[in-house]
Amino acid sequence: MARRQTIGRWGEEVAAQFLQKKGYEILQRNVRTSYGELDLIARCGATIVFVEVKTRTSSSFGLPEISVGERKIQHLLDAAQAFMQLYSGPEEEWRVDVIAIEGYPGGPDPHIEVFENAVS
Repeated sequence: MARRQTIGRWGEEVAAQFLQKKGYEILQRNVRTSYGELDLIARCGATIVFVEVKTRTSSSFGLPEISVGERKIQHLLDAAQAFMQLYSGPEEEWRVDVIAIEGYPGGPDPHIEVFENAVS
């Protein structure tokens, strides 16, 4: 596995553990849709939360959340809507969050920033 993929998978695991500690239930990981991949799908109370995880080993090339541009936002919304149509009731609440992580496997505790309802 390439280094970038290794860092990405590590970041997704860090994010999943972080959410679980906050009381979220992780429903699915790495769900592929025709619009792209959803990193994590979780439940927070009655709300389905689609989580985009961005991981960087440092901020040398900018903060992780900066890489979620307009095109990515549209893919996330389309993928979330497609998932909801297939697997959920029509009235179920949902949102898209972004979790930005700075760190690397084996390093000091990562810095985690959560942007709730980041995409609308």
